[in-house]
Amino acid sequence: MRRRNNGTRFVVCVRSARYRASLELRKIYEVVPDERAAARHFVRIVDESGEDYLYPENYFLPIELPKKVEKLLRLAS
Repeated sequence: MRRRNNGTRFVVCVRSARYRASLELRKIYEVVPDERAAARHFVRIVDESGEDYLYPENYFLPIELPKKVEKLLRLAS
């Protein structure tokens, strides 16, 4: 997954097979940059509890959001 210029990335969940209790399909998640995880094909995302966890990167697709939407999503968390 590519990192955006400002460092903030959002992804949409497209698979949740092994993590149905933790991930919701089609939900947008914020990514916490983690180079070690990325090197192992994992992505660190923030869930509903406000905690970040590692998940397989192929469970998500990166999405581009308008800056205003990104700001509102960050404020809501």
